[in-house]
Amino acid sequence: MKVDVLLGLQWGDEGKGKVVDVLTPGYDVIARFQGGPNAGHTLEFEGQKYVLRSIPSGIFQGDKLNIIGNGVVLDPALFKAEARRSKRRDTL
Repeated sequence: MKVDVLLGLQWGDEGKGKVVDVLTPGYDVIARFQGGPNAGHTLEFEGQKYVLRSIPSGIFQGDKLNIIGNGVVLDPALFKAEARRSKRRDTL
């Protein structure tokens, strides 16, 4: 199995979310392994803008497995609200 890692080395805000959004159609599993909800990943899907802070950027890619690893800091209230917004858009 081939594994690729996208790792930002400039203290965040490098546009990783957008890069992941472009690359995810070619992968079966998308994982977030570290970080917290302090920054949002801005994505565009079907003409709509979305900002994700906890949920992996591959969530809008249909049949992909999205994993949140044990190195990710979750704010339970923020995660619940984000999941609720995504569920309304049939992504969860």
